Amino acid sequence: MHGVLVVDKPEGVSSAHAVDRVKHALHASRAGHGGTLDPMATGVLAVCLGEGTKLASYLLADDKAYVAEGLLGIETDTLDRTGVVTVTREVAVTREALLAAIAGRMGEQDQIPPMYSAIKQDGVRLYRRARAGEEVERAARKIRLDRLELLAFEPPRFTLSIACSKGTYVRSLVADLGTDVGAGAHLTALRRTRSGRFTIDQAIRLDQVGVIDVTPYLVGLTAATQLPQIVVPAEKDRHARNGVQFSLEQLGAENLTQFQMVDVRGELLAVVHAEDGKVVYDRVFHRVQTA
Repeated sequence: MHGVLVVDKPEGVSSAHAVDRVKHALHASRAGHGGTLDPMATGVLAVCLGEGTKLASYLLADDKAYVAEGLLGIETDTLDRTGVVTVTREVAVTREALLAAIAGRMGEQDQIPPMYSAIKQDGVRLYRRARAGEEVERAARKIRLDRLELLAFEPPRFTLSIACSKGTYVRSLVADLGTDVGAGAHLTALRRTRSGRFTIDQAIRLDQVGVIDVTPYLVGLTAATQLPQIVVPAEKDRHARNGVQFSLEQLGAENLTQFQMVDVRGELLAVVHAEDGKVVYDRVFHRVQTA
């Protein structure tokens, strides 16, 4: 089985455990994921299977969408409801004040990753330092918020619809909004509704994997990424699979910087990028039956 299985991850299960369950249920030789979700979070988890594991790094770079719920007036050390309460305040936040804070957070900006994150610093995961009681300086990262919409506001709770770039920490965003309105806040629920081109409508529940036919939920290799495709003529098929270098002109790809090379049957041969007018192979794929 080769491709990407779109799974609806339940709460209380880590992404790694979800991938492991899928791998064993489907007897897959290899499995990985295209973007982690915290155990508290639910929703779209792209599980890469077989040759699909070679696409995981491309899926990590995709934009994401979420529905998030925050609670004003309470801050926690993890910035979500799994943490220890550190500050409590009276909440006197109006809808107008919250909307103004939301408007101020739109677009490109710097975000400081939370201490409770898997980012490594000096070879150690930040969450391990946090659990040891350490607080270290973290470099800000560039993120982008394309949509930040207030879906509901019943003080002290609020619900947001978010579309954002990779690497955005929704926990940090909710906490920052709480700071902006002078009340503090933490994340109480998070559901990922989209990861790249994968949506929650395409997803199979984790408890259904291995029970029902997963074929309708399996996305083939060529459809998994948002990279453009160039069809390689049949006579060049074998050369492409062997990593023979072509000029961009030979493939009619002069205007592309990164793309998929597919054969005349639509099967993925390679993911490549352009360099000095030539093709450089990033991933080469074995001949498989794709979904």
